Amino acid sequence: MNKLLQSEFGFQQIEIEKLNGYDNANYLVKTDDHRFIFKTYKYDDELLDLVEAEIETLLFLQKSDKKKYPKPIQFSDGSYSKILIFDGEKRICRMLTFLNGEFLGDIKSTKKLFQSFGIFLAKTDLKLQKYKNYAIMARQWEWDIQYLDLNKKYINDIPNAKDRSIIRFFLQQFEENVRSLAPKLRKQLIHNDANEWNVLSNKGEVSGMIDFGDLAHTFLINELAIAITYACFNKKNPLKWASIILKSYHSKLPIEENEIKVLYYLISARLVTSICNAAHSSIIDPKNTYAFSSEKSAWEMLYHWLSINPINAENTFRKAIGLTINKPLTIDEVTEKRHQHISPILSLSYKKHIYMVRSAFQYMYDAYGNTFLDAYNNIPHVGHSHPKVVAAGQRQMAKLNTNTRYLYDQLAEYSAKLLSKFPASLNKVYFVNSGSAASDLAIRIAKIHTGFEKLMVMEHGYHGHTQTAIDISDYKFNNPKGQGQKDYILKTQIPDTYRGIYTANDDNPGIKYAQEAMKQIDNSEIPIAAFISEPIVGCAGQVPLADGYLKELYPAIRKQGGVCISDEVQTGFGRLGDYFWGFEAHNVIPDMVIIGKPMANGHPMGAVICTSKIAESFSKGVEFFSSFGGNPVSCAIATYVLDVIEEEKLQKNAKVVGDYYKLRLLELQNKYACIGDVRGSGLFLGIEIIKENSIEPNAKLASHIKNELRNKNILISTDGPFDSVIKTKPPLCFTKENVKQVIDSMDEVLKTYYN
Repeated sequence: MNKLLQSEFGFQQIEIEKLNGYDNANYLVKTDDHRFIFKTYKYDDELLDLVEAEIETLLFLQKSDKKKYPKPIQFSDGSYSKILIFDGEKRICRMLTFLNGEFLGDIKSTKKLFQSFGIFLAKTDLKLQKYKNYAIMARQWEWDIQYLDLNKKYINDIPNAKDRSIIRFFLQQFEENVRSLAPKLRKQLIHNDANEWNVLSNKGEVSGMIDFGDLAHTFLINELAIAITYACFNKKNPLKWASIILKSYHSKLPIEENEIKVLYYLISARLVTSICNAAHSSIIDPKNTYAFSSEKSAWEMLYHWLSINPINAENTFRKAIGLTINKPLTIDEVTEKRHQHISPILSLSYKKHIYMVRSAFQYMYDAYGNTFLDAYNNIPHVGHSHPKVVAAGQRQMAKLNTNTRYLYDQLAEYSAKLLSKFPASLNKVYFVNSGSAASDLAIRIAKIHTGFEKLMVMEHGYHGHTQTAIDISDYKFNNPKGQGQKDYILKTQIPDTYRGIYTANDDNPGIKYAQEAMKQIDNSEIPIAAFISEPIVGCAGQVPLADGYLKELYPAIRKQGGVCISDEVQTGFGRLGDYFWGFEAHNVIPDMVIIGKPMANGHPMGAVICTSKIAESFSKGVEFFSSFGGNPVSCAIATYVLDVIEEEKLQKNAKVVGDYYKLRLLELQNKYACIGDVRGSGLFLGIEIIKENSIEPNAKLASHIKNELRNKNILISTDGPFDSVIKTKPPLCFTKENVKQVIDSMDEVLKTYYN
């Protein structure tokens, strides 16, 4: 190489150092009094055009600023690029001047530095507004955010399934929030890669920019999106730092309102691009550590970005450049509007109501820019707005949605997939629209199969809102405003080992509770058609049925001709961690199972699963039909819920995170006497709040904790017969970091309460 540089550029006393490069070989060339960058690329016709386009752009910028951008150096024949045989292969070569300065990534971030960064970018873009290059304008590639979809082919190179889902989520958000505004966004030539290793500084201010190899004719706002992305790596408050860059840029080159509207999504798009390409590079060229050197920081920022309400981001950006903040309706106005048509009997959570507009995985976003950590809603089982689930519904809705009177693949395929999760004896399924409808149907089937009318139900149990479901729900019929217990209902006491007649201190409390229930069966004048209960009674305050209870009781129900129904609406689909279904924890197999809520991640769907024998009895009666039960869209969505649970190992996550959650709650219990009991499994937990030195329920304190956590943007609720039990049943994507946030906040609430 020395001879080449001497003959082509007349350099003497040369020292050469190879530099890191993404997909090309670069060299630092030192002479007695100057330094240069010699860049080489594997030969490609299209790449040659782009290299020459970059050279032309740099020559254009040299006309006004000779020290801020690299200057192309001519070869001996006057050309700025040359095709040479280099390292045994045909390569495109060129020489650039070396710019002095410290990389942005090597110095401490300051307000002054970021202000100068914004101004520098704006001045560069103002210059480039006057320049066109058709080779660059024709370029379509992965690193241009407007062609974000080109990165989809790299998603499967990302090893972790949950990480892939985050990428897909932001891809969907880009389609929803950027595509429609794209025609209104200004386009021009931009640098397109103002990252921390391409921006130079001197005396605390940005002094230059290098590496114009990513030049793109794209949305002007992409320049800022990219700059903010890399400048805000590892920043605890990225919006604050982004605002400094925006304000200073805007002072020289005004930003338009539509550009601000999409900036949040463009920043996430750049992170997606960086991550996808890094994942691909790690597979095709694992030795090139430079290609994925920023991957860890990109992931950290993308996960943090997920916790930022897009409205908060936009409002922060608007404020930075002096745009008016869009003000939504007040809570009172939204509540009044709701009650114009909706009865107040449809209650609202929390003393201070929440006006929600968006959600993502374990986060919910309100209309005012607040992000809420959802430790409460078990219906979005695999996470709010999960991209695979959303896409499944969208695709199927665009193809076919009909009822079960027609043949279509989705019904049989999902049925087989669902039933594979059950014991072999539970091999028939009926689809409906909700857990309530499933409860109603299960009771109808049980009565037809047994020929009996009487039902045994669990104290404090809840099974839905239809009339039959209310009749079998002590939580409803025993309410002071309820309809009371019907004659055909036999209620048995809940096997609660905390505040029941048999506690954990007794020998075999579960068996003793079962024996009490069996006495009721023996004293009943007519046989019982069915016994129905949840494995963990949710509305009782997340009370697990005592060990041995179902094992003892189920045979007694069957002996007198009845069937056993397990309500898995809340406890199913891996939520309990150790078990996919709650009944498995009791080492029993029910005759019927009710499911709903999480089976389609919030899409209205429910089902009854039963044995062939029971299904045969039911088939002799009036035809069963549900207009929407088991429709193709519901089945497609539910199929992907099962896929996501498996792919993202969410049952295991429920186990690992749930065990950690319970451990941290037990630590709180040791610290505060008001916590009487911590119970449940996986991500289905209850915290009994009591008055000190007793087990008397403390509903007032439980309500205080719930509402104070809400004020700290954490969603959690209360339940139980005295409304004194804190219940937490978050989406299964909940993390240990999320648990820490809940525990630390609860600790603060209790510490303040007692001080």
